Amino acid sequence: MSVKLIISRVTFVGYLFIHVFWHYLRKFWILSLVILFIFFGWQIKKMYFPAFDRSQLNFENARSVHIPAGTNLREIADILVSEKILKNKSTFLLLAKITGYQNKIHAGYFSIPLHLPPWHLLKYLTQPENALLKVTIPEGLTCQEIAGILKSKLGIDSTRFMRLVNDSSICQQYGISASNLEGYLLPETYFFTYQMPEKDILKIMISGTLSIFENDSVQYQMSHLQMNRHQIITLASIIEGEVVVDSERVLVSSVYHNRLRRGWLLGADPTIQYIIPGPPRRLLRKDLEIDSPYNTYKYRGLPPGPINNPGKRSILAAIFPAQTSYMFFVATGNGGHHFSSTAAEHAHWKANFDEIRKQVKRNQRNNR
Repeated sequence: MSVKLIISRVTFVGYLFIHVFWHYLRKFWILSLVILFIFFGWQIKKMYFPAFDRSQLNFENARSVHIPAGTNLREIADILVSEKILKNKSTFLLLAKITGYQNKIHAGYFSIPLHLPPWHLLKYLTQPENALLKVTIPEGLTCQEIAGILKSKLGIDSTRFMRLVNDSSICQQYGISASNLEGYLLPETYFFTYQMPEKDILKIMISGTLSIFENDSVQYQMSHLQMNRHQIITLASIIEGEVVVDSERVLVSSVYHNRLRRGWLLGADPTIQYIIPGPPRRLLRKDLEIDSPYNTYKYRGLPPGPINNPGKRSILAAIFPAQTSYMFFVATGNGGHHFSSTAAEHAHWKANFDEIRKQVKRNQRNNR
């Protein structure tokens, strides 16, 4: 075989080898790039998109955060940063934009766990847990005043709330013998969610009042007094309007029960305040002549319904009055009252209170 032929064949084999090697080498690089792409993609996913398990969330140190309606993504991120819930704002914003989750974040008050990675936080905010907001309703407020508090604290529709309060069908639903719910919304400290449906709030507050009457001893005592639930709540609302010192509730109750038993006028100042427009003020003689079924200086017995929403202590005081012979009481000037069984004794304490009032006026003039 000639040297030329050998060289020719070696050249051909070498060419063939290089061609085949390059063919597979090229595929190998493509495969390598695919593998690298998958690997780095998985690392990125692991780093920025870790698996999210809601059942593992820890709410022990969660924060209650308000996200107002109409807040944009950057403003939401600023709120989360200020509440020390979010550290990496730029990552949060980027993930929200590339995933489209920026349009899935809700407005409201939410309970948000601390130390969530940006991706977990973003996922959580698309289906957050509503935060429980503490709302305290003081004793003796009207339903209108309660509606104002709930609007301020929970963002409810106070007009819709009052429409439900005055819906007689709601009263019938709860077995309330009245045309509205005045008196039946129990003052208490509640934990509601933001913009909770008004009907659900009413259900909770009404149930609190009605539950007081479920006790057997309460039922027995009401039978003994020959008074129904509506009468008790009406009397309780008057007691609530009179009392500042808690221990005096049962004493004021005893006075009104004694007057009712004897057929006297109740002569309760809070019922006059109820029919006078505006905030409470000192009553004038002409106020006592207002022609209204709520004027207990003019009409005997209880007024048609409650004048406010009494607390549990006043309701129980109306059901379980102290056993006294008291027929009168007058203010002491320091929040309490002097109680009397006779008109003469009452006149003495009233003159004493009038003197205190005059002294207060003199002091006010001297301090001007």
